[in-house]
Amino acid sequence: MGKTVTEKLIATHLIEGEMIQGREIGIRIDQTLTQDATGTMAYLEFEAIGIPRVQTELSVCYVDHNLIQSDFKNADDHRFLQSVARKFGLYFSPPGNGISHQIHLERFGLPGKTLLGSDSHTPTGGGLGMLAIGAGGLDVAMAMAGRPFYLVMPKIYGVKLTGKLSPWVSARDVLLELLRQLSVKGGVGYIMEYFGPGVAELTVTDRASITNFGAELGATTSVFPSDENTRIFLESQDRAEMWKELTADEDAQYDEIIEIDMSTLEPLIACPSSPDNVVPVREVAGKPVSQVLVGSCSNSSLRDLMVASRTLSDKEVHYDVSFEINPGSRQVLENLIDQGEMMSLVRAGARIHQPGCLGCIGMGQAPSTGTISLRTFPRNFPGRSGTKDDQVYLCSPEVAVATAITGKITDPRDLGEYPSISLPRKYLPGDHRIEPPRPEEEKTEIIRGPNIAPFPAFEAIPESWKGTVLLKVGDNITTDHIMPAGAHILPLRSNIPAISEFVFNSVDENFTNRVKEADSAMIVGGENYGQGSSREHAALAPRYLGVRVKLVKSFARIHKANLINFGILPLTFVDPADYDLIEEAARAEIPDLRKIIAEGGETLSVIINGKSMQARLEVSARHREILLAGSLLNWAQGN
Repeated sequence: MGKTVTEKLIATHLIEGEMIQGREIGIRIDQTLTQDATGTMAYLEFEAIGIPRVQTELSVCYVDHNLIQSDFKNADDHRFLQSVARKFGLYFSPPGNGISHQIHLERFGLPGKTLLGSDSHTPTGGGLGMLAIGAGGLDVAMAMAGRPFYLVMPKIYGVKLTGKLSPWVSARDVLLELLRQLSVKGGVGYIMEYFGPGVAELTVTDRASITNFGAELGATTSVFPSDENTRIFLESQDRAEMWKELTADEDAQYDEIIEIDMSTLEPLIACPSSPDNVVPVREVAGKPVSQVLVGSCSNSSLRDLMVASRTLSDKEVHYDVSFEINPGSRQVLENLIDQGEMMSLVRAGARIHQPGCLGCIGMGQAPSTGTISLRTFPRNFPGRSGTKDDQVYLCSPEVAVATAITGKITDPRDLGEYPSISLPRKYLPGDHRIEPPRPEEEKTEIIRGPNIAPFPAFEAIPESWKGTVLLKVGDNITTDHIMPAGAHILPLRSNIPAISEFVFNSVDENFTNRVKEADSAMIVGGENYGQGSSREHAALAPRYLGVRVKLVKSFARIHKANLINFGILPLTFVDPADYDLIEEAARAEIPDLRKIIAEGGETLSVIINGKSMQARLEVSARHREILLAGSLLNWAQGN
């Protein structure tokens, strides 16, 4: 039987295990990336491992999240990251240089390689034919130390693309349609692989927009083949010699198949407050808007900004709208200027910001109270924008610029003829500010500001566990609910004691005080618990406070891995109906816990207020060792 692109990528990197669905495998990681919001902790963890230099083919340290330097914290972390990169042999991309995923696609991504990133949108690299996976910072630190990355061998969801996108419809609408059909849980346990005649109609920029946004399906990652369009893209980046063909065999088999005829798609939009709350734009057209943002790792390429520029060439932004542009990289910004497209944006009234994530993670650009904000971003979770009770819609650059012109949600087809867009055959590289690795013999001192706290030590799991059900939450709890983002909290990422004060702050403002008073805590949740960002702080900070058990209906992949990495027991209900029987403040107990884990028990009894219910522990043998040790770091130091 023929192989899919995914199977070929895994087979060439397999180190441990067998490619049997549901079994844990270990794969070799060729490249890693970190960004500053997760990277500071990842490098503290790498230091703790004790390896003198990164062991990957290539690792890059990006600064793209915490760009607002309202006090010393972010600036100090940036110097720390630069000094770490110099000491351990990484490339360093400084603040203002751009978003990690956009730059990595332009300057470092290679077909046929594996990439592990401490950011959930790392699958962007799948647009180049990479196996690019988001993970927690500690997993990335282990990969930089030369350790395998472990994951459960996923199923492969084939997305057959046919037809061709119509004018004013973009690649983003492909993924919005998938979210409409499959939901934010539809990709859990799968790698999404794109195939079919429609693939040839999509540029690498289009594909990267799809694989990036595909993270919102809950998928492990998304993959496109490497074909002639991939070669054209690498040639435009003056990297043609790095191209290799990588396609699925004709008789390749997929576990599931969904077909999207791109010629039938129309402009779509995700309504508040979930990426899968998708409807045609025409159904919500006419709603007044106060803010429109084009940018983020999903849609900040030169192509996306040229759509805005060309559309605005003879028009201007509505006076009621703040239209803001976040370029994806210095390369995008340089080529936008070189192509003569910047003047259209400036004259039309756009606000041009530095290349970076910015409003996507609440680092500025918060919308005004009670108004609608349209964004080309990948997420619109409640309050993520920085404004309480926000109304954030997710859309394509085409919908965004049409709305900026009219001041109300607008189907861009109403504007008439689609603008002609021609991308350069050769891009200005825009990479002159990326600092290459320093020689190993060069001695570098790591610079630590006062906000950088030592990595906390964690004790092993107890023989039996007793504690309190401190919080009960519902379905689709995101890592933003658990560990909020935003300009006030993000600068504390390198200081676990400080950032722990904000755990579950948007759900229960008194949570931190209550957990400090408890002996040990359990969190109870519903379906898809921990969806969204890869931020390991959503596991690390609760563990620091004393959370040792999470009992839910189902977990999102990255968050479950992060819980295990920090010694929090990830349990699921055998009978989901038991969820309804649990109340906050109940006393809970798990007898003989350590023995059950050590002996490979897959079900165990959780006693809550004297009533016993069954829970499932679905982990690998390696995971059991990590849980017994109390954390992945404890386990690694003993192995």
